[in-house]
Amino acid sequence: MASSSGQNGIQLLLAAEQEAQHIVNTARAAKQARLKQAKEEAEKEIAEFRAYMEAEFQRKLEQTSGDSGANVKRLEQETDAKIEHLKTEAERVSPDVVQMLLRHVTTVKN
Repeated sequence: MASSSGQNGIQLLLAAEQEAQHIVNTARAAKQARLKQAKEEAEKEIAEFRAYMEAEFQRKLEQTSGDSGANVKRLEQETDAKIEHLKTEAERVSPDVVQMLLRHVTTVKN
């Protein structure tokens, strides 16, 4: 009888070990599934963020590209206006400059 109770004890231990192994395997599988799910969620968030940033970049690129044409036109207008101002100023002071040069060239000093 001692051998049958020992045998029962061993069988009980083997059953407990198998049950523990089954629990560990189930937990391991659940952990792997959760890690896979977390990875998929992270990849989805990364893709969404990348798409958002790309859209922002394209929007800013369009803004600056559109503005550059307007900026060039504005700068050309400002430059033309400054050139015209310099021409009119040169025409205005030209007779005075000519008179001053003639006075200095024709003046004889001892």
